Amino acid sequence: MRKPLYKVTFLNAGRVYELYAKHVAASSLWGFTEVSDLVFDARDGVVVDPTEERLRDEFGGTRVLHLPMQSIVRVEEVEKKGQSAIRDAATGETVVTPFPLPAKPR
Repeated sequence: MRKPLYKVTFLNAGRVYELYAKHVAASSLWGFTEVSDLVFDARDGVVVDPTEERLRDEFGGTRVLHLPMQSIVRVEEVEKKGQSAIRDAATGETVVTPFPLPAKPR
């Protein structure tokens, strides 16, 4: 039997985060949801996803993430991992840009 994989979408500081985890449950802290065993893409190959890198930098050392229940938008049990994301909550646009934008000529 395969272990479940969850896509967790939550609000944090005006942004919508989409992370993947192997464990989601009610937390021992009242009003929180426990998210652990976060899943990140392997660092193989030349192409690097800047969003995945940013999420790994922010949450890579996290054993258990305790999210307030009111910040969780949804939890989905999925077949396989998709692309993680950080989006602006108001516009839905991706916050992390893949490449530096060139400066405007003066």
